[in-house]
Amino acid sequence: MPSHPVSYYADKYKVVPGKEVHLKEWLTDDNDKPLSKEEGEELLKSDILKLSEMQEKLYASNRYSVLIVIQAMDAAGKDSVIKHVMSGLNPQGVTVTPFKTPTHLELEHDYLWRHYLALPARGMVGIFNRSHYENVLVTRVHPEYILNENLPGIKAVTDIDKSFWEKRFRHINHFERTLVDNGTVILKFYLHVSKKEQKKRFLDRINDPAKNWKFSGGDVQERGLWKEYRKAYEDMLANTSQLLAPWFVVPADDKWFTRVIIANIIVNELGRLDLSYPGITELKKKELEEAKKILTGESESPANNNIEMK
Repeated sequence: MPSHPVSYYADKYKVVPGKEVHLKEWLTDDNDKPLSKEEGEELLKSDILKLSEMQEKLYASNRYSVLIVIQAMDAAGKDSVIKHVMSGLNPQGVTVTPFKTPTHLELEHDYLWRHYLALPARGMVGIFNRSHYENVLVTRVHPEYILNENLPGIKAVTDIDKSFWEKRFRHINHFERTLVDNGTVILKFYLHVSKKEQKKRFLDRINDPAKNWKFSGGDVQERGLWKEYRKAYEDMLANTSQLLAPWFVVPADDKWFTRVIIANIIVNELGRLDLSYPGITELKKKELEEAKKILTGESESPANNNIEMK
């Protein structure tokens, strides 16, 4: 397997804070992959094991939480990434929250309210399948949705100008800074799929009866707004990739490679935390020694082993 710095994928696909983003310049399929599919599968297995070990230390140390944000166009493979990359994690320590159209109750609060409620506690891993960024993506393409929020000063779509979106970007950046300051590690992934590959996956969903349920007529309508969504994503990525909460634009046309990249980036970024098991006090050590004496002093009689005598 080719040798690269541990931060190879993180460095290659990270969005530099404050820099303009033009998605046409970012790969949807890396033709110069540094490893074969077989090598990628081995690396993924290795990183999944590392993630499992890191999760245990994350829970035991009870100091940090991890929030993984996944955004993408339809059919880019969000569910597939969650299923495969997170397969080695203990389900008790993970919450996956898919954010869909806001409910009436959610619209009666500020737009970040429902996302606060879903944040992972210390020691836990939270995954947002779509996220608070829908509030500057879908609503950017469909500004009429903002009217449902009944905001002061916004009575018509014409009231929603450039400054409105700039303010939302600031809200989100402040929101994430607060989380980071309180121990949440935030990693954000945009799965960058091509229009050609999306078409292929849509047709696959239509032609395969087992995948029909995944397809909605609205998917084709939204596909017709490809350029509008791309522009919304470019502005979002440029304005909200921070050193403390970076965005990664990951090629998504080849699913196995997408999984390898994301798993490796997560391992690399969590490795910076120097996670470890908590130390124990002298009193705790004595307690463990006493328990050990009692356990090792127990007789190994058949009765203790629940073996029935005949």
